[in-house]
Amino acid sequence: MTPSAGVLLTDLYQLTMVQAYVEQGMVEQAVFEFFVRRLPPRRNFLMAAGLEQVLEFLEHLRLTADEIDWLASTGRFSQTCLDYLRRLHFTGDVQAMPEGTVFFPHEPILRVIAPLPLAQLVETRVMNLLNFQCLIASKAARSVLAAEGKPLIDFGLRRAHGAEAGLFAARASYLAGFAGSATVLAGRQYGIPLYGTMAHSFVQAHKDEVTAFEHFALAQPDNVVLLIDTYDTEAAAHKVVKLAQTLKTKGIIVKGVRLDSGDLAQHAWNVRKILDEGGMREAKILASGNLDEYRLRDLAASGAPIDSFAVGTAMTTSSDAPSLDCAYKLQEYAGRPCRKRSEGKATWPGRKQVYRHGDGPEGRLAYDIVTTLEDRQEGRPLLQEVMKQGRRVGSPESLSEIRARAQRELASLPAPLQSLDEAPPFDVRISPTLQDLAKTVDERG
Repeated sequence: MTPSAGVLLTDLYQLTMVQAYVEQGMVEQAVFEFFVRRLPPRRNFLMAAGLEQVLEFLEHLRLTADEIDWLASTGRFSQTCLDYLRRLHFTGDVQAMPEGTVFFPHEPILRVIAPLPLAQLVETRVMNLLNFQCLIASKAARSVLAAEGKPLIDFGLRRAHGAEAGLFAARASYLAGFAGSATVLAGRQYGIPLYGTMAHSFVQAHKDEVTAFEHFALAQPDNVVLLIDTYDTEAAAHKVVKLAQTLKTKGIIVKGVRLDSGDLAQHAWNVRKILDEGGMREAKILASGNLDEYRLRDLAASGAPIDSFAVGTAMTTSSDAPSLDCAYKLQEYAGRPCRKRSEGKATWPGRKQVYRHGDGPEGRLAYDIVTTLEDRQEGRPLLQEVMKQGRRVGSPESLSEIRARAQRELASLPAPLQSLDEAPPFDVRISPTLQDLAKTVDERG
């Protein structure tokens, strides 16, 4: 088991609470729900992602003998607690929104039902997995909308906040609609299409650009996309045109060029003209270099002849909104609905369902209703059972299925929510039944 998959990748207080619960016999069923309190600035929606990794974590929830021994050596934990942890495995139920579903504040996207110590213990890792992938999938979805149908590639691994973050960013961006990733392990692990060109250092290592281009073409005859901005972009484009004729006699076709700096729109216009006049009308132009959804929108609006984009740091780190105001809160214990009433952080109690109504203009989403699980409503229920008594319900979804859902979900958003500009909030209604339950819980004290 890798360290990132283990139970000890958690906050200390999760373990100390487990000890207190176990020693006091507080082991009845608890219900926790994960939700987002508010959207980041200028975000109009979020996209669910990371469920697959949560289920994998829960399925393999174990502590090794070495880990138990280490916990014992700290002197923090009683023998009762250590014995409980030694027998630990996930026996609970999970309901969740499928990955690729768009969601909004106050809507639970995942519910865990398990004995209290167990449901509490998994909080940190569940939040860690969902927060990051929902964040990246949501930003990637905005980029997809901004690019107006042009393919996007994830180039962000080298500046990701760690190896796992880079890998999960490749997955989250792909399920949200990216065409692929440069991250090789994402290709092996998730079957994500791989894309890549060449580095400036490759060009610099050669005495001249033409030799560098030729050597790369000979090494990668089926993937000749040449980086042309190391020195002089337009001059390099002319060199590519000349070299392409020589390569063609060897059966090698230059598929495209990559622009990575400067005024990308103007360079694209200039390079497109050079390529076309040189008989390379089929060669594509790939643009990269500090791109985010706003630059994608501007480049798309400019009409620049760019065929695809590579998006890196800004997306993989979600630089404009690096975290979500998310929570994993106790909603019920031993059959008793619970509610947090902290100022600015109040929660809605009990087990909930979200019903989606799609009767808006042109079949777009109209509103959602959040209500108690027992209060059945019209509309499409969003939370589905995905784990029962510690076992998955059904087979894992393929990424292609999730991508198709994400595409449908984005298409169903009202036009203002698809915009990068801040729009009036989507209509999320709290049912009278849920409001009444909250009032009852408050009166109970």
